[in-house]
Amino acid sequence: MIRLFAALLLLGISCVVAVQSVFGQQPKEAKPAVRKKVIEWGWDEPDTKFMRENIAKMEEAPFDGVVFHAMSGSGVNLSWEVWGNRKFEIAEFKQAIEDLRGTKFQRFTDRFLRVNITPAHIDWFDDAAWANVANNFGVAAHVAKKGRCKGFMFDTEQYEGVTEFDYREQKDKAKRSFADYQAKVRQRGREWMKAVNAQNPSPVILLAFGYDICLWNAARPKDRSTAAYGLLPDFLDGMIEVATKETVIVDAWEFSYPYKERKQFDAAYETITKTAADYSAVPEKYREKMKAGFGIWIDHKRKGWDLADFSKNHFSPAEFESSVRSALEVSDEYVWIYSERPKWWTREMLPPAYAEALVKARGAEK
Repeated sequence: MIRLFAALLLLGISCVVAVQSVFGQQPKEAKPAVRKKVIEWGWDEPDTKFMRENIAKMEEAPFDGVVFHAMSGSGVNLSWEVWGNRKFEIAEFKQAIEDLRGTKFQRFTDRFLRVNITPAHIDWFDDAAWANVANNFGVAAHVAKKGRCKGFMFDTEQYEGVTEFDYREQKDKAKRSFADYQAKVRQRGREWMKAVNAQNPSPVILLAFGYDICLWNAARPKDRSTAAYGLLPDFLDGMIEVATKETVIVDAWEFSYPYKERKQFDAAYETITKTAADYSAVPEKYREKMKAGFGIWIDHKRKGWDLADFSKNHFSPAEFESSVRSALEVSDEYVWIYSERPKWWTREMLPPAYAEALVKARGAEK
């Protein structure tokens, strides 16, 4: 048993050394008109304090940026409380701003504050409640701007029983039509964007999901009033209508998590930049404003995450490399790597072959 433990320990040490030999390599990329960026986001999502204390080691990883969350002085995670009845003040996040400004970022040029649609359950027709929501996103935009960040990772997924975009779950659906809700939700999208732009006139906003999820699991084909995300396009329309010229909005396309083939990214790009405009009431503005990005889930849930036999994983290292390379070639600018079990900052459960694959996909020389 002791010999077995010693062998496993030696194997673990050799893996750490191998990963460390990959980390720190600077990708040698071609210089297109827009340099493509790879962002990290996963269950190892850091807060501002962690980044300030660990940025040198974090920036050894082959990324251009990171998605993070901000904590208030009383320990409230803004990402999970921003879309709610509680009204936040900028002063509550003074330390988070100081952390960001005090962090010696070198390589991570593109940093995004995560914001969610939680805790939610806000009546779209409640002006007072919506004033709080708009205020809170303004606070978040202030934190990101003063903290020298690009903007938001706007996670539009409806977690924890959230049903904000499902007409069937609205409390006044018996007396208000789907069209009534569409108009109000679009108004709220305009208010949201104005609150954000008031604090940051030139943010980059990455959307985990965009317009194309609006008919997902619809009870009736092509009927958004019967779909869980049926009202999301109306909210996004409001954002697009009033966003400043300098605001960048990216459908970061979480649907691409399992993609392995270049043709899948090509088809998604066509959908994002062209055909998804069919769900918009302002299609010309949509096509003018919407950019395409892609997410890739390294330890995708369709299979396990085997640290020795990579054939048991959804992506082998070679497949992961190929997928990232295709995503970068097709994306307008951003690709993000999602993970649950592998931890990029502590390098736990991260086989060196996958770290090396990411470096190779970005064009770095060994």
